[in-house]
Amino acid sequence: MALSSVLAKGPQGRNRLQFMLGLRDAIPALIATGTWGLVTGIAIVKSGLSETMATLMTLLVYAGSAQLTALPLIKDAVPLWLIFAAGMVVNIRFVIFGAALQPFFRHLSWPKRLGVGFFSTDIGFVLFMGRYGEAKRRPDPRHLWYFLGIIAPGWLVWNVCSIAGIFLAAAIPASWSLEFAAVLALLSIVVPLVSTRPVAFCILVAACVAWLGQSLPLRLGLAAAVVAGIAAGVVSEHIGRERKRAK
Repeated sequence: MALSSVLAKGPQGRNRLQFMLGLRDAIPALIATGTWGLVTGIAIVKSGLSETMATLMTLLVYAGSAQLTALPLIKDAVPLWLIFAAGMVVNIRFVIFGAALQPFFRHLSWPKRLGVGFFSTDIGFVLFMGRYGEAKRRPDPRHLWYFLGIIAPGWLVWNVCSIAGIFLAAAIPASWSLEFAAVLALLSIVVPLVSTRPVAFCILVAACVAWLGQSLPLRLGLAAAVVAGIAAGVVSEHIGRERKRAK
């Protein structure tokens, strides 16, 4: 008997099956997650924070891009409100992610939805929408358990690798260029996801806007890239549908 048939018996079995499916889909992305966490942990300590403060930052913030954005601001002793504003600008994409995920998790209580939001990641959102983005039944218990299967191992790997980077930072020379390794690891996850024209157009526009907006303060170029990329993907998909109807 197939393992899926055994796991899928009863409600608890179906939930377990969805969790395992999410875990299976998340495994390829864990290398990129771990590498990025390691680099972030090293960067936090190199910026001047103590190991204790760096560990607390990793556990409480759980947002690599926001952490890396805040580090130079913390080092320059800028006002606290400006540090929070910069972090919010960098993570503004999660407002869009949250709006897209709301139909799937609207049945949950506020505390549970806040928990799902805290542990959400870019990769988790992409993998979830890739499997259930077109689902007609919303909400569905399968959605939560599949999403948990993606985000739970991601959170564990991120924090283990980030804390490892924090305590190994002094022993790792800058010549290793781990930042470049992290970028390569992330690209290895993103490139296979480019399977349709709207996705390709979305990435192309976002990359161009991000490059052009490098000089903007508070990393506003990144926020602009997210908005422009999503808009480009929506427009491209709409044009594709109109062409199919015209044929």
